[in-house]
Order: sequence, then structure tokens, then C-alpha cells
Amino acid sequence: MPKQILPSLRERNRYMAFEIISDSDIERGDVVKAVWNSVLQFLGELGASRTSLWVMEWDDKKKKGILKVNHKSVDEVRSALALVKEINRERVILHILGVSGTVKRTREKYLKEK
Repeated sequence: MPKQILPSLRERNRYMAFEIISDSDIERGDVVKAVWNSVLQFLGELGASRTSLWVMEWDDKKKKGILKVNHKSVDEVRSALALVKEINRERVILHILGVSGTVKRTREKYLKEK
């Protein structure tokens, strides 16, 4: 069994809550594809690999989700996501709700129904 990585050596992550404003329904696969394409175009392959980007959650009904990002790449990913203008040839707006240091706090603060 491999040794665990010390907390001081682990990568620090941030969790970005986002919503997609559109008239049509959007599936998780389409969201993942649009996010990755935008990040790859904006940052290139090397820059995208350094972001440690991962689509953690996606709710089809609410059209909201959570992205996991390296703490150093939050601003770069936020800029890349601002460039998403369409998904499946449908006009969309990708809106960042906020960024937090834990998944639990992100869910509580940004994805909870008001």
C-alpha cells in the first residue's frame, strides 16, 4: 500500500459553483465538453493540465454545478468560463456563483435553494 501524501504537500483546491442560463435542457456531458473546450482554447493543453479542472457535480433540473480547480488557477478558469457562449448550438450564459475552499461550504452557500 502506498504512503499517504503529507497535508503540506497536497494540492490545495477551490470549488467553483456555477449556473448555466439557457432556454433548453443541458446534460452533464455537454457541460463537461463545453467547459473543457473553453479552457483548452484559452489556456492551451499545458495551462489546462495545470488547472486540475474537474466537473464534480451537475444538476440537470437546476442547471447548477460545482467545478474543482487548483487554488492557483481560479482566475484563469474563471476567465475561460466567461468565454462559453453556446452549448449544442444553443446560446447560453455561464455564470459563476462563487468560489469556496470546501465542497460542503460551496453547496451550503451557493447551491442551496432560497
